[in-house]
Amino acid sequence: MTHSTQKSRTQFNKLQKRLRHAVGDAIADYNMIEDGDKIMVCLSGGKDSFTMLDILMNLQKTAPVKFELLAVNLDQKQPGFPEHVLPEYLESIGVPYHIIEKDTYSVVKRVIPEGQTTCGLCSRLRRGTLYGYAEANGITKIALGHHRDDILETFFLNIFYGGKLKAMPPKLLSDDKKNIVIRPLAYCREKEIQRFAAFRDYPIIPCNLCGSQENLQRQAMKVMLKTWDKQFPGRLETIFTSLQNVAPSQLADTQLFDFAGLKANSNLLNGCEAIDVDAGLSFLAM
Repeated sequence: MTHSTQKSRTQFNKLQKRLRHAVGDAIADYNMIEDGDKIMVCLSGGKDSFTMLDILMNLQKTAPVKFELLAVNLDQKQPGFPEHVLPEYLESIGVPYHIIEKDTYSVVKRVIPEGQTTCGLCSRLRRGTLYGYAEANGITKIALGHHRDDILETFFLNIFYGGKLKAMPPKLLSDDKKNIVIRPLAYCREKEIQRFAAFRDYPIIPCNLCGSQENLQRQAMKVMLKTWDKQFPGRLETIFTSLQNVAPSQLADTQLFDFAGLKANSNLLNGCEAIDVDAGLSFLAM
């Protein structure tokens, strides 16, 4: 083994350890996986879902609880989709899998005008199909490959374009209350997933087969976050931590906190407490 090969192997082992640690922490923090779970790993053919499946298969061997994995891909009948790639790969690694065949592509192309982004409708149709399959096949958890960068991008998209403080939660109960969605990569950085996927040399299937325009708003968020990450190291970690450290009384949502019902406790307005209140008011009046 050459020196460069040994160095590359060492770098891969360190990266793999970091990602596994991050996934393990996310699973533990949000109780994502429980004993006896049957987990549907949604495999799109992209780097994120390949990495998620890889790490979950490894954790399955050492986890203190027993759980099943089923890799599921939705073949949406997009022109040029290489139908053989995923089955061949999944058979080679020995994981149970199922390919759902449903022509959502034709529906999207019929409904969305030419030149407009198809991602929104496509994702809704895909989600509905996967939810239905999970319910019909005894799936207890649905694992999606969204990572930390996806969560942060969604957070800022909602702020800038939706007027909401909202992101992608690491664990979610679906609107119909029938499915639990988990995101095991919630603590993982996209650039580390990219490096891991390059080491693994997964058979990546690009998500441009439908000819849709890229989601320009999300792309703008991606560029913004990458710029911040380069100019201000640690900023993205701090922002993500803020999503886990919410103070409802310090925001302005009247549905989340009872501002109207706030009352001062007159028993505390004595001595030092009264001085502190006066000092605060004096400061505000300056």
